[in-house]
Amino acid sequence: MKLSIIIPVFNEINYIEEFTNNLKNTFVNENVEYIFINDGSNDGSGSWLENYIKKQPEKNNKFVNLTENTGKGNALHEGIKIFTGDYILFQDSDLELDTKDSYEMYQILKNDKTIKCIFGSRYLTGKLKSNKNYFNEFVGKINSFIFNILFFQSLSDVHCGAKIISREVIKKINLSIKDFGFEIDLSSQIAKNNFDIFEYGISYFARSPEEGKKITWIDGIKTYYYLFKIRFVDNDLSTQVSILFSSAYMMYVGSHFGMGIGILFMILTTCIIGLYVGLRRKIASSFLVYLFCFIGSLFSKGNGKIYTVVLGFILGFYLSKKISALTQKTTTNRFIRFFV
Repeated sequence: MKLSIIIPVFNEINYIEEFTNNLKNTFVNENVEYIFINDGSNDGSGSWLENYIKKQPEKNNKFVNLTENTGKGNALHEGIKIFTGDYILFQDSDLELDTKDSYEMYQILKNDKTIKCIFGSRYLTGKLKSNKNYFNEFVGKINSFIFNILFFQSLSDVHCGAKIISREVIKKINLSIKDFGFEIDLSSQIAKNNFDIFEYGISYFARSPEEGKKITWIDGIKTYYYLFKIRFVDNDLSTQVSILFSSAYMMYVGSHFGMGIGILFMILTTCIIGLYVGLRRKIASSFLVYLFCFIGSLFSKGNGKIYTVVLGFILGFYLSKKISALTQKTTTNRFIRFFV
């Protein structure tokens, strides 16, 4: 097995020498390709790396020098273009994460070839941890929670920079985000392509902005935009049509309940439910949910109608799941699979 380690570097002159020594010493006995990406550093990091590569006798070092700072995601994209390993390790160069933990993650993959993706987690661990910024940690956990709801996962740390992905996964997913949203993009694409994601607890030594921490609140705002875009916009045509259809009829269902401001609340609530149904069901299966909601509304009046509609929704959702699973299993017809 061969491992490609992609290391984005931007203004890390105070840490880069210690980091490279740690990395090389950690993976000294492994078949490793090191890909260093200088992302437009203006503190001498690029020159240091260039000299470092020239002095190394090994042929397993690659160096990409970007003259302008284009974002962490873009630097990782440049590394992905030229990697040759069976697996990629994404490793930050700021010493916040311990290279020994990445080594342990790689050993797990070597011993179990069925694992295609393993993510480090700063929160799922009994290892050393130093982090004085409670707000950043709180937001990170909230973002992971939102990610899990949207993509039906159970990850504890979607933003962690230490991830190992197999070549098979990298070749199948379509990455497009080129800033700090790369972590969201990578995790989302893996989840949407139904690859299992495993987690491993790692150490974490957080830096302050004065020490070189670069992520800002603006990147946090972008996270929610990326989550929405990847989940509800960047889908195949069948899923997109189903999302629109399900949202529309669930808003219609919601409009029959409540009064005044209550109607707006119900419409919003049922719209969110419709988005979920659209992600989990194709058009015909989704229509079955609406049909049972409509039938349920015929069996009661007034406030009692909500109970029969909810019952109809549950029955329709359950039956549509069974029909969808049976259809996907028994037919290869693209037209049928598009709708059911």
